[in-house]
Amino acid sequence: MISDIELVENLKSEKHKEKAFRTLVSVYKERLYWHIRNIVKSHDDTDDVLQNTFVKIYKNINSFKGDSKLFSWMYRIATNESITFINKRAKRLQISNEEAQNLAINNLKSDVYFEGDAIQLKLQQAIATLPEKQQLVFNMKYFEDIKYKDMSEILETSEGALKSSYHIAVKKIEAYLTSN
Repeated sequence: MISDIELVENLKSEKHKEKAFRTLVSVYKERLYWHIRNIVKSHDDTDDVLQNTFVKIYKNINSFKGDSKLFSWMYRIATNESITFINKRAKRLQISNEEAQNLAINNLKSDVYFEGDAIQLKLQQAIATLPEKQQLVFNMKYFEDIKYKDMSEILETSEGALKSSYHIAVKKIEAYLTSN
């Protein structure tokens, strides 16, 4: 298994770039897919955002300085691409971001790739009521079990603020689930 340091070196080398990129995609595709899917909800939209994410990674690998983990850098790009996607969709449909999220959740029922049951759908509806930052923190901690230290690098926020956001998000979700 190639280390991230070697992978980045190969990505920055014209001679090895293509092969290194294929390796990067095979190693990180599934994790990034589920990270994006938790944000945008739809399988088809996730595929589009994932492709955009990998294009950005490919084009911008030379600007990766190694100050954070490669994984954190890529997750930050995926997160930003996901948020940009939601914002563009909301603007195109002339609705708020929250309405765009609710629309995506309502479409989950007909998404052939959604394997959740009624409880999972209810949880997604509860998550959609949270502010954007709390949604991100909750999804990253609950579904992906990302450590606060790594989340701090990805979201560029202190660990304490992230712990607080997660705690508040859990309370809001519990309140939503018990009242509906």
